[in-house]
Amino acid sequence: MLTLADVAKSYGTRELFSEVSLFVARTDRFGLVGPNGAGKSTLFNLILGEETADEGTIEWERGADFGYLPQESAPVGDESILHIATSGKKLMPENDDDYDIDWTLEPRAKKILAGLGFRETDHEKQAKSFSGGWVMRAHLARLLVSEPALLMLDEPTNHLDLEALLWFQDYLTRYPGGLVIISHDREFLNTLCTGILELKSGALNKYTGNYDDYLNEKDARREQQAAQFKNQQREIAHLQKFVDRFGAKASMASRAKSKEKQIERLKDVAVEEPWEDLKKINFRFPQPPRSGLKVMSLKNVHQAYGDHVVYQDLNFEVERGQKIVLVGPNGAGKSTLLKILADVIPIQGGVRDLGSNVYPGYFAQNRADNVKLDLTVLENVMELRTNENQLTEQQARAVLGGFLFRKDDVFKKASVLSGGEKSRLALARLLVNPPNLLLMDEPTTHLDIPSIDALVNALKSYEGTLIFISHDVYFIKTLAQTVLHVHSGRLTPYAGNYDYYLEKSKASNARAALTAGFTDARPKQAAPAAAPKPQASSPKPSPGDVKKLRVEVGALEKKVSDLEAKQNEITAALEAPETYADKGKFHHLNKELTSVVDQLTAATTDWEKAASKLAEWEKA
Repeated sequence: MLTLADVAKSYGTRELFSEVSLFVARTDRFGLVGPNGAGKSTLFNLILGEETADEGTIEWERGADFGYLPQESAPVGDESILHIATSGKKLMPENDDDYDIDWTLEPRAKKILAGLGFRETDHEKQAKSFSGGWVMRAHLARLLVSEPALLMLDEPTNHLDLEALLWFQDYLTRYPGGLVIISHDREFLNTLCTGILELKSGALNKYTGNYDDYLNEKDARREQQAAQFKNQQREIAHLQKFVDRFGAKASMASRAKSKEKQIERLKDVAVEEPWEDLKKINFRFPQPPRSGLKVMSLKNVHQAYGDHVVYQDLNFEVERGQKIVLVGPNGAGKSTLLKILADVIPIQGGVRDLGSNVYPGYFAQNRADNVKLDLTVLENVMELRTNENQLTEQQARAVLGGFLFRKDDVFKKASVLSGGEKSRLALARLLVNPPNLLLMDEPTTHLDIPSIDALVNALKSYEGTLIFISHDVYFIKTLAQTVLHVHSGRLTPYAGNYDYYLEKSKASNARAALTAGFTDARPKQAAPAAAPKPQASSPKPSPGDVKKLRVEVGALEKKVSDLEAKQNEITAALEAPETYADKGKFHHLNKELTSVVDQLTAATTDWEKAASKLAEWEKA
């Protein structure tokens, strides 16, 4: 479908890549990876015809079409969201004789828009009334509706929340055409890709399999290359020793000359010494001051946005050294909880109690909130100078150098930095006065994979307390020691890592579990609720009453379990493509799912009340 032959591109004296050759078939699913600045987006531009290659050819198969999603969208006018989503195909007839109309176009567009997070009331709204991220979703819907033979996507997950990302990822697994994706999302690449293209050091290397397979094969190739290099250098050194010893002797001159020619031939075919890319961030968190054992506690906290109550009588406690990840559906209150802990938003009721010698640090999801946009990169760090740290400009430059801000880069205004650069600057600021309670909301967003690896390594050795939200399964699995499920104003703790949480929650897969809204069968939040006041008027329950209530709790627990199983069954049926071939079946399943969800909510409430009452009676 697409053929590149010996393609080269340079800007002035800087060569981005050369001798790039590639064939993309209609069934190929490639991930394009490489360090920032290697030329991935430029390669896309050459394929799209927006730039011209210095050398080589790029040819498309006749009849093949493609769709492209850039990192940032162009400005929009008065068109509606639905108009953008359907603009890739013909929607209305041009004249009375025009029968070439796809009447399923608008329903498909609406379905795809819903999957990407748009409400039905959004369809006719002007696109310019939405943020850039939502406009990008509308353009992504346009590509999915038009179904080109090849989708070329440049960081498509940057503007998606987790639920939309899961839907999009699942949709692409069934996409009928080819894919070439630039992404820093390891799980996304693992799920979708059957091949990885690495653009690095001016060359394009192809690997079979997903991203994890690529890492394994890359390590194997590096080891093989290192062994070949070592053997060749040993042979060259051995020959050179002969030349140095006998080259000046007349009787051995011809043999020495022969050895010199042999050395030259070896050098012509010699493999290069394997090397690691030095242009990646490298840092460690300075160990913060030791806090007291109790880091933070929330008691009977109430928080609401207007009439929408997020938390009511919330109790939560954090101890020193814990590494906790918050998971749960979008809108459940994960970011709100993090902001309460960081004291970014004032609580409307209850008590927020900060422990002894605790210094919180908050890494906001909006990177602009973490840096001073009107200051330069260097000023952003120097403004954190205190009498205690006595930060010098040389020390500040050393810290920034670890985050790839070097030479004149430190004089850039923070306002002109990319998303990834803002993330790196925000991390650099944290290093100057390291907190011992680190609260991070989606810390891997806009970071490339090597930067994520560097952050993971730094946090693994961090001795403070860490609470974070992330949709990066690799990041979570590597760091989290405790999982806290947030749903309907309740916190359910899992005293183990993410694999333990997956096992106990019986989630369908690692990524879907991050937004699951299931109810855990345990009547406690992350911290014990305040003990109820003794009520002298309440008589002690009889053994018979306790036994009867225990049976009731068991029955309710079974009812909840059965309803959850039914919910999963209907959800699986709705995800099957064949369901949508029968509109009646789809509507029936949708209606049944709504009924089951309502029943599950009511049964869960009844079970929690009965289980709490049973716990009180058994203590009495």
